[in-house]
Formats: sequence, structure tokens, C-alpha cells
Amino acid sequence: MARSDSPRVNQANIRNFCIIAHVDHGKSTLADRLLDITGTVSKQKMQEQYLDSNPIERERGITIKLATVRMNYTLDAIPYELNLIDTPGHVDFSYEVIRTLYACEGAVLLVDATKGVQAQTVANYNFAKKQGLTVLLAINKIDLPSARIDEVEKELRDTFAFREEEVLLLSAKTGEGAKDLLKAVIEKIPPPAGSSDSPTQAYIFDSIYDEHRGIVIYVRIKNGTIKKGDEIIFLSDNSSSLVLETGFMKPEYNSLEQLLNGEVGYIITNIKDIERAKVGDTITTKHNKGMALPGFVSLKPFVYLSVYPTSNSQYQMLKKAIYKLKLNDASLVISSEQSIIFGPGFRCGFLGLLHSQIVIERLEKESGVEVFTAPPTIEYIVDGKSITSPKDFRNDAKETKEPFIAGEIYTPVRYVGALLEIINSRRGRQKDAQYFGSQAKLLFEMPLLEAVYDFSDLIKSASSGFASFDYEISDYRASDLARVDISINEAIIPELSFIVHKSEMESFSRRIVKVLAEAIPKHQFIISVRAQQGAKIIASEKIGTLRKNVLAKMSGGDRTRKDKLLAKQKEGKRKMKQIGKISIPKEAFLAVLKV
Repeated sequence: MARSDSPRVNQANIRNFCIIAHVDHGKSTLADRLLDITGTVSKQKMQEQYLDSNPIERERGITIKLATVRMNYTLDAIPYELNLIDTPGHVDFSYEVIRTLYACEGAVLLVDATKGVQAQTVANYNFAKKQGLTVLLAINKIDLPSARIDEVEKELRDTFAFREEEVLLLSAKTGEGAKDLLKAVIEKIPPPAGSSDSPTQAYIFDSIYDEHRGIVIYVRIKNGTIKKGDEIIFLSDNSSSLVLETGFMKPEYNSLEQLLNGEVGYIITNIKDIERAKVGDTITTKHNKGMALPGFVSLKPFVYLSVYPTSNSQYQMLKKAIYKLKLNDASLVISSEQSIIFGPGFRCGFLGLLHSQIVIERLEKESGVEVFTAPPTIEYIVDGKSITSPKDFRNDAKETKEPFIAGEIYTPVRYVGALLEIINSRRGRQKDAQYFGSQAKLLFEMPLLEAVYDFSDLIKSASSGFASFDYEISDYRASDLARVDISINEAIIPELSFIVHKSEMESFSRRIVKVLAEAIPKHQFIISVRAQQGAKIIASEKIGTLRKNVLAKMSGGDRTRKDKLLAKQKEGKRKMKQIGKISIPKEAFLAVLKV
């Protein structure tokens, strides 16, 4: 940790802004160039995706966690403080973007010159304008031979009604146009409002667990000040805590005696539970108490998974690892779960499938815990009650409701027909189609169940990678749903039960049963794999036995002796089927997940 000795700038010279874009449009690379130009990170320490500190972020090449950094920059002999927040681009992490916007006065909306306007481009623009932010539009990757600068510029003007002179052109990779962007940030984004003399209001936009410092709360001071030694109050529940340290990120920790109005920084307290530092909450001080800021929204999971260790001896390791992840991810919802077959585990709620995949990957790579998961589910309303697990679903329920989404797909016009076919095949319904030159925006509604699995992959495949998909939950609607159970040798495996629309029950059941039959290894006895609704068998497969030649050592003898040996073997296999244990490998569950 460093101690900051640099002079504080006037509030009028502070700029708080973020970079928003669709995934893979160059946000992290642009952040690298800005760190370069402002001298925030030395050339010796500089590396690609500097703010993406998580190894999985680097491996996948995507941002999954927002990152904040303070930069100092001088323009026309005037020093400025620029607080940048780099945000994720994938729809599963849009909550990171939304809460970031509350901490800023402006946003740089980045668009790839080769891909043009995509789903999150528009979604992020709408988020930013709804919060009243100043949006700077920038076309990135102009250095690439495949850049369609004029086309994309026209798309932006048609979509967002920007004037041609308002669109900035840059290459985050080479640095071309990056200084012009910094100048535009200073000249066009307004300084923060409020006053250091007003009652204290600090907005929590993130909180993490640091190995050395404990709980670190990231805040934007909207009014007043917060200093070391203050007693702060969390206004969502009126709990209090003592401030042990304040400071800012550059991007390492730099401590300060106090945070002033308009600044973005961190607070370290004596609290141990990150649940108390709720994202979106307002912090005030006991001696200068202010009111709560608008914008506090509790995060709600959309996808649920049951997670188990591959060995019961690893349960404590899994528990420690999963709660440690929870400290760094406020959107992860965890509860304990007990399985008759797999023993103790956890029921986890996620914002989407990518979010769940990232968490599972982090558990295995960062903590060395091998896990397997039951098939993902979503939330349903059954006879007025919310359920997230198939085992709680009753087939005799009077009313079942499932969540529907309002979806948007941005695509080149030539792919519209193929994409509409996919939407219709997933119980979707087109609501509108808007055209912007060579681009189109499809508006549709669809059950969430049909969208959370491989829908994005189908969209990418049908459009050669050019289309993009975004959605939000619209409402819950009555739907003809059923629970299907999977039994292995007549023993139901609750963790493999699934909820499906009755129109797809037979086809989906056959696929599940088939992949399980292929994934479960042969045993010394026949194994039957069935999908059933109550006592009704919908689909069935049999797994043959490992055959041992009991006649191999017989060199001769009459037929009756051979028949006795074969009958004895058959009776042994019958008894073994009744008492033998079936080994279901992790790969079988992974195979079901792919379905």
C-alpha cells in the first residue's frame, strides 16, 4: 500500500467516467492506453488487460469484474483527476455496468469498427442516458484492414442520433485518437455536483474481500466527506461500523486521510461480513447524517445450480472456497443443500449461465476443489409459490407460471430470416423489427427457459458471429409445464430431474436418457435409464453388461455343464442388479449440462 502525497485538485477538475461496450469491443485495451498516456502505470509494470487482474479474465479475454483506477492528467497547464471505472460487456454482468453508472457523470461508449452496433451497445447507451450521463461515442479498431468506419459511423448516427463531428475515431491498440478522447472527457463530461459541506452521502458501487485488508468497500462520495476514525452508517439497515482507512486505487491501494465530495475511492472498516456492504446502498456518517440515495436495487438470480464436491471429504474445502468467492461477488446467492445420493452441497443462484460457468471455473482453478453440478434451473411460480428446484415442482399443481423475457437481437439484415426461425422454434414471438441501413433490430418475447441454455450459441452460429443478443425479464406467464424424473434401475435421481414444457417433454427426455446411457460406464449387470412423469415412462435406454466369458477355462464337457455355468452367471447378475451400486461419473452430469 502507498501513501498518497499528490496535491488534491479542485472539485471542478474531477471527472468520473466509465467505459461501456459490447463484449470484445476493446474496453480493456483502451483502459491500457489511458493508463499509458497518463503515466499511471510505469512501462516496466504495464501488461495487456492491466485492470483485468483475474486469471480467468485474461484466459477468456473478457472482463467479468469492474475495476476502478484514478489517473492524473494535465491539459492546457491545468491538472485534472480522472476516475475511470472499466466495466464488463457480457449481458450476464450487466449489473456491474448499471451500478457503475450511478458512480459516474459520463461514459465512453465504445463500438468496434469491424462489428458495428450490437446488443449491449444499445443496452448500455440506454442505461447511461436513463441515469442522465453524458455519453461520448467512440469507434475503436480503426487500424484494422476490415474496419468499416463509414458504415459504422452511419449506424451510430441512425441508431443514436449523434452528429458526425461528435463521433470520435481511435485505435486502442496503437493509441491513435486516445489523447483526443481524454480531451473530450475533460471538456464534455461535467464535474461532480454536491458539496463537501453537505450531509454525507456515499454510494457503494462494489465491495470485495482482500486477503490482507479484509472487506474493501468501493464508494463514490456524492456529498460530504468520509475520513479515518468516522463512524459510518449503512442506511439500508442502519447498521454502523468504524472507518479504519480511506484512499483510492491507482490501481494499487493509496491511502488518504479522507475522501472528499466528488471522489471515487475505497473504505476499509472493521466489518467481517460483506453482506453488510450491499451494492447500491448509501453510507453516511454519524456526525453528519444524510439521507439515502435513490437507486438501491437488490440483485436477483436468474439461473440456479446445485454444486457438489466429487468427494465428500472435500466438502469443507468447497464450503470455504465458495464463501470466499461470495466475498468478491455480491450477486452470488448461496444456501446449503443435502442430497441423499451425493451428500452435502450448495444451491447457488447466478445471473446467467456464463456467470455460473465463471464461478465453477474459479472454484476448480483457484481453490483446487473438483465439483460437479446438477442441470441448471430457473425460478417458477407454482400455485403462487416461488420454486427454483425441480424436486419442489408438483405435477398436480393447479397453476404453473414461467418467466418470459423481452429480447433484442442486433444483426446484419441478411441473417434476419434464419434468426426468426430460431426464435419461433424456441416458443418465441416476434414483436417488431427495425432497420438501420444494413443492420436490423429484432424485438421479441420468449420463455427464459428457452434462452438460458444454447440460444446465444445458435444466434452466433446462424449469423456467422455478427448478431448479438440481449434481454431482460418482463413477467411471469401461465405455462403448461411438467417435471420429468430420471431413474436408474428404478431409483430416481432427484438431482437429474428437470422441468420442461409439455410440448417438448418427449424429445427432451429422449435426448437426456440417450446421453446418460452413453456416459454411464458398463457394470457387471444391466442398467436401465428412464425418464418418467410419475409412473408413466417417457423414454428408456439400457446399458449392457461387462461380459465375462465363464466358459473360457472349459476345454470340453457336455452342454448341460455349460448351461449350468451360464445360468449361475445369469443368477449372479440378477442378484447384483438388486444390491449392486451404480457408479455415475462426473462426466455423465456434464453430458446432461450440454443437453
